[in-house]
Amino acid sequence: MNKTLTTLFALAVASVTAVSHAQEAKGDVEAGKQKIAMCIGCHGIPGYQASFPEVHKVPMISGQSAKYIAAALTAYQKGERKHPTMRGVAESLSEKDIADVSAYYEQHGKTGTELPAKPAREPSVQVAELLKKGACVSCHGDNFAKPIDPSYPKVAGQHADYLFVALKSYKAEKNPNVGRSNAIMGGVAKQFTNAELKALSNYISGIDGDLHVVPQSRFR
Repeated sequence: MNKTLTTLFALAVASVTAVSHAQEAKGDVEAGKQKIAMCIGCHGIPGYQASFPEVHKVPMISGQSAKYIAAALTAYQKGERKHPTMRGVAESLSEKDIADVSAYYEQHGKTGTELPAKPAREPSVQVAELLKKGACVSCHGDNFAKPIDPSYPKVAGQHADYLFVALKSYKAEKNPNVGRSNAIMGGVAKQFTNAELKALSNYISGIDGDLHVVPQSRFR
């Protein structure tokens, strides 16, 4: 791990203790079930694609960590993540709403299947070098489904096109509709070309993980 990544990793570990109050709020699964009407129109439809500001499948959030979902929604509220639709949704939610929705999706679609400690699918030599360069397992875990802190995302099995767009967004600057303000991930992503980010995304997407799309009716 080079000096820059060592510093970034130290910042990542330090940031674990700096969890926002919204992330610490206790969520209620049953209450969250009544607050997801704005979520299921995209995240409850298998294969659903966002069309603006970029075209990609919307991320799978069933089975994702509640603390990560809360952190992401809070970042959209603050404008630290740029996405017009998601910011509009996040701004309509209270701190308690975020906690409840996050708690709901963490348990939604859980199968109880134990994932292997390391991916069954071996990366190519090129991808293995990229993973090492980015020190990806240092935060996301050896199997990319058990991050060192639950406020970091599970990424194993996530849609490849979404992962690619997300990684690119950490490199974006001065774009009103695209971008994510995160010093750690920004430092990591900017080391790679877009072709390398796509190779990483394709590999991680093919790993077994906890994330799912569970079809949900819009009529409640």
